[in-house]
Amino acid sequence: MALDMLREIQAFVSVAHKRSFVSAARALGRSPSAVTRAVQALEDNSGAKLLNRSASAVSLTEAGERLLPHAERLLDVQRDAADELAALTGNAQGWIRLAAPEVLAQHVLPGVLAEFSRRHPHVTLDVQYSDQALDPLQGKLDFVIRGAFPQSSELIGYPLWRYRRHLYASPDYLAQAGTPQGLEDLERHALILHTAPRILKAWHFSKNGRISSLRPRPRLRLGSGAAVLQSTLAGAGIARLADWLGEPEVRAGRLVRVCPDFHLTSSTGHDPQMHAVYPAGDLPARARDLLQALRDGRPRLGEQP
Repeated sequence: MALDMLREIQAFVSVAHKRSFVSAARALGRSPSAVTRAVQALEDNSGAKLLNRSASAVSLTEAGERLLPHAERLLDVQRDAADELAALTGNAQGWIRLAAPEVLAQHVLPGVLAEFSRRHPHVTLDVQYSDQALDPLQGKLDFVIRGAFPQSSELIGYPLWRYRRHLYASPDYLAQAGTPQGLEDLERHALILHTAPRILKAWHFSKNGRISSLRPRPRLRLGSGAAVLQSTLAGAGIARLADWLGEPEVRAGRLVRVCPDFHLTSSTGHDPQMHAVYPAGDLPARARDLLQALRDGRPRLGEQP
């Protein structure tokens, strides 16, 4: 396939998915005018109008709807061929598109991605940060990183690291509100609740293998794990945090572990884990390499035997 034709198909598929020439250009690393010219050239060569354009929206014509699945398959074949060549030469190249919880933008991922980019200069990384449980199929993502507990689905799970959750508060908050001596005291405190990807009805605490449950009545509800951490540091109340986030702040004197004899688990007593999910089928070699780099770069603090 001629290089120009491939670029035209890439532009068409990206615009079809993004419903925007500007967004497609950003994803492809090209200018909007270059993407517009590529799509126009494909329409001229095919003799059919593929996209309806207006000032506010871009949509597929009937011809575009028919072409899109074939164009996607062509790009898949091209990607697989590039992966095979990269495996033979040892030079990974192409795109890796992934999504991760927002808190990983501040911890773990920046260092891992920087080192990965140094080792693989021909790989382009496209990262979305969201605490929502994004679907890699719908989002056209190679994989999605999630926390907590893998949910049963048609997606393949790839464990990254296990961790424990504890309750934490700032020294200033505890100086003003007092330190809870037991779980029953938590009802009198300002609790911070993380509401994404779902709102928990209960917190489950484990001590010596026995599970106790508490229905939290939050003073503050936040849809971002990063915001939960920052609000806890600012003294807004007591929050449930992963140990790989909380313990470094404890060592620095910015947080204190609350009710330290307990840790938070699932209702069945299991500890959570960071993991990646991806659609069934072979991952590109470059994506598998990045997942291994994430596993190797996991926080060492809080690992359980």
